[in-house]
Amino acid sequence: MGETVSFETSAGQCKGYLAKAASNGPAIIVLQEWWGLNDQIKGVADRFAAAGYTALAPDLYEGRVTQDADEANHMMDGLDWVGATETDVAGALAYLRGNHDKVAVMGFCMGGALTVIAGVKLPGCDAAVCYYGIPPEDQADPAAMACPFQGHFAKLDEWCTAAAADALEASLANSSATYEMHRYEGDHAFFNEESDVFDKVDAELSWQRTIAFLGKHLGS
Repeated sequence: MGETVSFETSAGQCKGYLAKAASNGPAIIVLQEWWGLNDQIKGVADRFAAAGYTALAPDLYEGRVTQDADEANHMMDGLDWVGATETDVAGALAYLRGNHDKVAVMGFCMGGALTVIAGVKLPGCDAAVCYYGIPPEDQADPAAMACPFQGHFAKLDEWCTAAAADALEASLANSSATYEMHRYEGDHAFFNEESDVFDKVDAELSWQRTIAFLGKHLGS
């Protein structure tokens, strides 16, 4: 079970949910879906901690959480993705760097898009794991990816489409980064156990791939 912490950013203080691993190994930043920092995302952080990775989930919406898709879309549209990455995510990275030699960034949906931005723009990011989220190329060009990258995408996704995933992979091929791209038969949010489209088999497979990837590039 984690705790609420505050950490410094270039724009002031940010709060987040911190789940500590039993050992002082590598760490990971977990970035929320458009719903906000809800119990489901906190549960992902707890799961990483149980797997040996101290996890910090920044509260990008400053306490706002919703279950309404229209409100979530409004909050996501109101977030400066690059700004949030260069302040809150960068601050979380610096906070974890105080006690951990290696730190990765990962996220889902909106958080997946922010993960791509972090992998391109934050030099201290040691690895990036993206679930079904891609930012506009003018916010972060995947060809400039600067760390090992792993992507998880759904073939039926109408928001982060199969064609968009293919374009992302084509851009990554022009980068100097080591990368993996995995595609699943399901829909957007297949990893979220609270979603109607949750797919237990694909979620578990993607988790195993994520843990293997982190172990390869961060250690454990």
